[in-house]
Amino acid sequence: MHITKITTNDLRRMENKEGLILQGCGGNLYDWLEGINNTFEKAGILENGTRFRDAYVFEHDGLTNLLFPFEDVKLDGGKLALWRIQRYETFGGTWLSDYVPNRLGGFETQAQKPKCALIGEDGNIFNLMGIAARTLRQAGQPEQAREMLDRINQCQSYDSALGIIGEYVEITDKEDMEISDEMDGMHL
Repeated sequence: MHITKITTNDLRRMENKEGLILQGCGGNLYDWLEGINNTFEKAGILENGTRFRDAYVFEHDGLTNLLFPFEDVKLDGGKLALWRIQRYETFGGTWLSDYVPNRLGGFETQAQKPKCALIGEDGNIFNLMGIAARTLRQAGQPEQAREMLDRINQCQSYDSALGIIGEYVEITDKEDMEISDEMDGMHL
């Protein structure tokens, strides 16, 4: 299990994602993650033995909040919605898709991800980070390059680091880049 610290700006870039946000989470955040997993298992909300393995923590309006992303879990949506409504006063539970528009002013339109030839490169994460950061800077996105590097430096796994790189650049191989360059040079 892993809890990653993010900013409200990170939340504003999660337009195509969904999750449950619990507000005002004090104490040990890993206890919260374990507690939600156990509670949701007992209530039949988590299905097929899935559990939240990762969560995100962020600060807003003086509160510590946890986001439980729905990406890698199988949920009974009806039971979860009922649980959230019944316990709103206790946990301030809301959906990511409601929280961002109502508390943060809406989702940001993401800049187009530049293509980055990482396939076939030396798989050392520092090498891949450098190539991706250079690609972002060359695409006029130096702030995204710094943000990506900061987020990767907080990662505790290679797979998570690769996932973050993929959020910022479109991972391709050199052949795809060459074909794309040839197509760009053609006049139709």
